[in-house]
Amino acid sequence: MDSETASEGASGNLAERQDARVPPSPIAKAFMDRPRKDEDEGGRVVENKDRNRRPPGDQAAQKEKGEESAGLQSLIRRHKLAATLVALLLIAGLVGALVWWLQARHYETTDDAFIDAHPVAVSSQVAGALVSVPVTDNQLVQPGAVLARIDDRDYRAAVDQADAQVATAQASIANSDAQIEQQQARIEETAKQAAQAEAALAFSKQENTRYQDLVTKGAGTVQQAQQAASDLRQKQAAFDAAQAAHGEAEKQVNVLHAQRRSSEGQLKQAQAQLEQANANFSRTTLTASVAGRVTRLTAATGAYAVPGQTLMMLVPLEVWVTANYKETQLALMRPGQKTRIEVDAYGHSFPGHVDSIQAGSGTAFSLLPAENATGNYVKVVQRIPVKIVFDKLPGLELGPGMSVVPSVKVR
Repeated sequence: MDSETASEGASGNLAERQDARVPPSPIAKAFMDRPRKDEDEGGRVVENKDRNRRPPGDQAAQKEKGEESAGLQSLIRRHKLAATLVALLLIAGLVGALVWWLQARHYETTDDAFIDAHPVAVSSQVAGALVSVPVTDNQLVQPGAVLARIDDRDYRAAVDQADAQVATAQASIANSDAQIEQQQARIEETAKQAAQAEAALAFSKQENTRYQDLVTKGAGTVQQAQQAASDLRQKQAAFDAAQAAHGEAEKQVNVLHAQRRSSEGQLKQAQAQLEQANANFSRTTLTASVAGRVTRLTAATGAYAVPGQTLMMLVPLEVWVTANYKETQLALMRPGQKTRIEVDAYGHSFPGHVDSIQAGSGTAFSLLPAENATGNYVKVVQRIPVKIVFDKLPGLELGPGMSVVPSVKVR
């Protein structure tokens, strides 16, 4: 009996060592999971049914879960009002989240947006020393307000000189007009002289004809005939001279008209110089073209300004929003749609609307636009600038570059 028990123990230990090394087969596992049999004190074999029951640890965990569930139910029964409020809060939170999601579907929002404007560069158009700069940094100015003054003495002298040239040209034209009128009178005089000479010539021709007839008939003297012929030649010469004088007087009118046209050209040139001088003189006073605020002020009294030099920047009061939306957000976006514009600096929202959508992405107009035809192509969602304007400009200081978050209602 002892030898059999020892052999069984040895074989059992060997099986356990083999099980530790090699995973048991399904048949061996079933054999190992069968109810074990032990011997009692009398040597009888009995089944150990407790080995198939749950371990004590699992029973303790199950018991603890039951106690917790019972405790929670007891707590809910003791605090029904609080439990009801928590349930209502959960339901309200779920309903709120659902409503928010349904509402958010109607808006397209981006944080890639900023205040935009067209700043005006105030620069000098003439050279000169600055004698006055009556504005300061961030000052609000109205259209026509004086921003700076340049020494205008040289430009005032140029205006006076051009004005004198205009007066001279006008006097020359007036002189030409007077000469033309005088020449017209001279033409009339020569025309009368020519008519008088023509009449004297006609009478001399008649006298010469009569005296020649008398000489031929022997009733007149040869001297009288010769005298009549000589008078005829004199009258012919006087008539020719009168006609020549008349023709010369008429041609002189053309000369005077040409002189007048030359004076008119000089007048136009002088007027152009006067206009240029007045323009340069007016440019010595720099004024605001629009209402806005003075920024980047570099002008100072006593400094020398040259043409093209930027003395300050003027930021207009009229601003708008440039929002760079993804191209996938533009399917339902149209000009005129209502927008809420939240300005980060003030934490307030202002009403607005979509003004226009740029015809092209931002990269298409950059300094180095993308060239997708070269190298490996990687598709990237592009940004499209959208111009959004305020329905009414807010009474706040807004400048280019300030961050905003616009929300466009697209549904």
